[in-house]
Amino acid sequence: MASVLVVEDDQFVRSALIRHLTEAGHIVRSVGTALEALREVAHHAFDVVILDLGLPDLDGSEALKMLRGITDVPVIIATARDDETETVRLLNAGADDYLTKPFSVEHLSARIAAVLRRSRAAAADAAPSSVIQVGGLAIDPLRRHAELDGVRLDLTRREFDLLAFLAGRPGVVVPRRELLAEVWQQSYGDDQTIDVHLSWLRRKLGETAAKPRYLHTLRGVGVKLEPPRTEPGP
Repeated sequence: MASVLVVEDDQFVRSALIRHLTEAGHIVRSVGTALEALREVAHHAFDVVILDLGLPDLDGSEALKMLRGITDVPVIIATARDDETETVRLLNAGADDYLTKPFSVEHLSARIAAVLRRSRAAAADAAPSSVIQVGGLAIDPLRRHAELDGVRLDLTRREFDLLAFLAGRPGVVVPRRELLAEVWQQSYGDDQTIDVHLSWLRRKLGETAAKPRYLHTLRGVGVKLEPPRTEPGP
C-alpha cells in the first residue's frame, strides 16, 4: 500500500485512476492543477506522485521542476505525449518513470511498485545513521524519518530539513541567514519563507509561537531547538 497523489485535470481519467488505485489498496489524494499539487506535497508526505503534463495552469515539466525544489518523492509522468526527446529530458529533470496514455491500470500499478521498490531499496542500502535525540524528538537524517514521542511525524522535505538542521545544534541559536544558506541553499531571501515553514513545523510538533515547546524564536537573532523544560516537582 502506498500514499499516492494523482495530478490530472481530466476528470474522467482522474476518477478512473482514483477508483482503481483505491481498489488496489492505495491511499489516494488528487488535484487538477500544478499549484494544487505543490500545496499538497508541501503539507502531506506521499510515497509517489502521478503527474500529468497537460495541466491548465502550468506545463507539467515546469511543475516537475517546482516539485523537485520542495520534495524528493518519486514522480511518475503520465501523459499523452509520445516523444523520446521529451521523455529523456523529463527523466533527466528528476522524473522517476514515464507512462504514455492510454495505459492500463495494471501497467501503472506495476510501475508504482517498481518505483517504490527502488526507493525503499535505496533507503535500506544507505549506511546506518546516527539518530538525533532531542527530548521526545527522534530524527534519522539519512532515512529522513522523524518521530515525536514515538509517533512518526508527517513532514515535507523542507520541514524535515529545517528540523534536522536545528536538531543537530540543540540549544544553539541559528541565525536566519544561516538557515537560508544551509536549508534553502540561498545566500539571501525573504524571512517570511522561514516563518511559514516554522509555523507548519510547530503545528506538527503540537506547539505555537506563543507557547513553544521545542522551537524558540529570538526576535532579530534567530531560531533554536531545545527539549521542553521539565516542571519542578512539588
